[in-house]
Amino acid sequence: MSREQNIAAQQIGGEIGVSHDYDRFSEVMAENVVDHDGAEGDAPGVEGVKQYWRRLGESFPDFELDVDVFEADDDYITLAYRLSGTHKGEFMGFAPTGKHFEVRSVQVGRFEDGLMVERWGSTDILGILTQLGLVHLPQRAAASA
Repeated sequence: MSREQNIAAQQIGGEIGVSHDYDRFSEVMAENVVDHDGAEGDAPGVEGVKQYWRRLGESFPDFELDVDVFEADDDYITLAYRLSGTHKGEFMGFAPTGKHFEVRSVQVGRFEDGLMVERWGSTDILGILTQLGLVHLPQRAAASA
């Protein structure tokens, strides 16, 4: 498929995520999409992607994605983006804190016939937990003079 069809599918995927209409991911992802970085315990394929996004929307109902880098060719789309939101629902077993976070994320998607068939991604989960006050990193010792 063409670069333009892949871009259209990726843009619709972004709209789906922000609108919380997660069942529509079937429109832009193959039923058996392979998420190389899916969450443990999620179903395989597009159903696992839907599960992940539902949890994200429940934890951070106001989440936003702001794309900083968008590169596309006939097979792949690569995104570098900022993910932000306010902790209003349980997240990874933690009760809501009401605190806001913003972290960076990266995603690479491979497309066939206008559908995402593979996905690789990374989100700064430690950054989210730290900004929400759920994890405290040790302070670095002052350098010796």
